Amino acid sequence: MPQTRMKQAPSDETVRERLLTCATKLFMRKGYTATTVREIVEAAGVTKPALYYYFRNKEGIYLELIRGAFAKFDALLDSSRGQRRSITETLLRFSDQVFSLFMENVGVARLMYSIYYGPPQGAPFFDFDAYHIKFQDTIRRLVNEGIRKKEFHKGNAENIMWAIIGAVNVAMEVQLLHPDMGIERKRLAGILKLIFQGISAERARQEEKRK
Repeated sequence: MPQTRMKQAPSDETVRERLLTCATKLFMRKGYTATTVREIVEAAGVTKPALYYYFRNKEGIYLELIRGAFAKFDALLDSSRGQRRSITETLLRFSDQVFSLFMENVGVARLMYSIYYGPPQGAPFFDFDAYHIKFQDTIRRLVNEGIRKKEFHKGNAENIMWAIIGAVNVAMEVQLLHPDMGIERKRLAGILKLIFQGISAERARQEEKRK
């Protein structure tokens, strides 16, 4: 008799990722409130008990999406400390990593933007502002360190911080709204290098000598 092949059951990680991916797409297309558990599990090809097992409910799957992305962001914040590179190199690397993380999670980013800036959707509270502040604090710390080490000329650290954050945020928002305009990693790095040229202490010294 011919042997029948047993279908291999999907791994736990596969089921979780399918649920997360399908929930992201549905939340973006229909909104958080209008999306049902039934729609999520049908799109993922699993049963309701599977969703309840991994995430307990719709609120749980939403929070897992957001927390997962920000856990990676926290890791980048930690990695920005104790770098042996120059401050310019550290800021370029950190900004590139933040932008790359954004691009890897662009679906979740769209969801976050729609909930943060859009009308209330009944989603569970998440303190997005806390992470904006952490990002600002990290850039501010690195800018002040660059000034202290005389890598950057003495200036308003707040203005420099906002110039850097502004470049990163614009690159992200262009990718969300007008991806065809093409502010990608290489172009973002070029924009940031222009900023760093403008605040370079060495350049300031050379300009002073020419006066």
